[in-house]
Amino acid sequence: MKNIFNKITCSVVALTTLVASCSKSELDVPNPNTLTTKEFWKTEDDAQKGLNAVYTMFYKPGVWSRWIYFRLDLTSDEGFSQSPWLELGDWTRFQYVNYNFWEGNVNTYNDVYKAIFRCNQVLDNIDAIPFADPAKKDLVIAQAKYFRAFYYYYAALLWENVALVTHVQKPDDLPQQNTLTEVWAQVEKDLTDAAAILPKSWDNANLGRPTKGAALGYLAKTYMQQHKWNEAKTSLDYFINGEAKGMYSLVPDFKNNFRDNNENNTESVFEIQFSDANIGGPDNDAPNQGMGNNRAQFFAPRGIGWSDGQARYWIVDEFKKEKTKDNKLDPRLEWTVFYKEITADFGDKVYGRNWEWGDKEAWFRKGQRDYYRTTEDYYSQVNNRLLRYADILLLYAEVQNELGQTADAYNYVDQVRARVNLNTLEVAHPEIGTDKAKFKERLKMERALELYGESVRWADLKRWGDLDTQAGVDAVAQRDPDFKNFVVGKHIRLPLPQSEVDNNKNLKQNDHY
Repeated sequence: MKNIFNKITCSVVALTTLVASCSKSELDVPNPNTLTTKEFWKTEDDAQKGLNAVYTMFYKPGVWSRWIYFRLDLTSDEGFSQSPWLELGDWTRFQYVNYNFWEGNVNTYNDVYKAIFRCNQVLDNIDAIPFADPAKKDLVIAQAKYFRAFYYYYAALLWENVALVTHVQKPDDLPQQNTLTEVWAQVEKDLTDAAAILPKSWDNANLGRPTKGAALGYLAKTYMQQHKWNEAKTSLDYFINGEAKGMYSLVPDFKNNFRDNNENNTESVFEIQFSDANIGGPDNDAPNQGMGNNRAQFFAPRGIGWSDGQARYWIVDEFKKEKTKDNKLDPRLEWTVFYKEITADFGDKVYGRNWEWGDKEAWFRKGQRDYYRTTEDYYSQVNNRLLRYADILLLYAEVQNELGQTADAYNYVDQVRARVNLNTLEVAHPEIGTDKAKFKERLKMERALELYGESVRWADLKRWGDLDTQAGVDAVAQRDPDFKNFVVGKHIRLPLPQSEVDNNKNLKQNDHY
């Protein structure tokens, strides 16, 4: 299930040497025991090692092992922080004072660009490497382009106006700043190129590599953030009416999307492969580098983990507004959040303990390991399903509605609802009819009920325009009072790290900062 780990760890050392050599001065004496960049990029194996170094970025603290969840989940209206680390909490409350705050901003920015640098290394050097099979070369290029687009997608969501760097930088380079539109265009190009080459699926030895579906799924998301509905529909048609029709499906049991014992299943479009095999440091680029996910430790309830991030309770109330066909609670509630009444409602104990915390208090459950542990640590092996088929179905419904095909959109929402035995949308909410605005409002909640705590909500709020006006922000603030601090036109994006602006005359700090 996690087969690519061995390939990744055995090649990280080569990358460390490679990166270090980029800042060599005339006083440096080459180490005869290490390779220089001129010596390294010679063989197919070198190209693969360079690509594997891109995969290791999943395990860096600035991105998917730790801090990016604070930006995507806790900054949205789904989560918040009551951490005693005040500055950490402030960065989930739109109180950005020190733009160089490492854990809130700089670490994530640095790791995003480190990942992009590693992609560029592969793309800049691979043409000079002879491949016995050109198709293998194309696959390496496609993966590098996919990941460059992947990281720029999240840079666009977080900072918007960033520098597009598509070749290996030199230490004295001062890249030009680009507009959000230009960043999206680069993401579109890379994902389009990748989708043309990537396979529909990989063999078991290569599970976790991006597929054509992963590229087209992220391409659809990229189009949707720009309201390019027709283009998004074309990308999503791959799943609904195209080559992949019938290839993906919803797993029967919702909870199996968030545990380590049913990974890379038919619902998974792209997931990060985590492992607890190595108990090493998160940023050492060595064979013992930790490859676990730290989120479970930081988001666990008090007394179980650090409790730096928790869920907003409004989702519990929303789940309880509608019963299943057999008059039971929506089963997704049980596996989405921990909350005080969970024992009474479902019989669960939180990590095998009696609930001992406050009223109207909830904690994210997805990705937590309460199903077999009583505590958490930094080495969760639970994969993160960043893109799953349920998301694709709901995105397709949204696109259909935006294109004026509201009646056709119902089917894709109903497939998601049917898994948890809810009535069809038409039966449960007959007031919607074919009213486009009413359907959109209901779809917003359908996405929350299905995808809560899965790092998509920030993109959703931005795409829907809910953060573009004071009236929209005020409505969001009814669910999450942290949005009372939100300044329209400012907090829609993060500030660039001030150190980057100070060191590069071609960068301008984002508006209103």
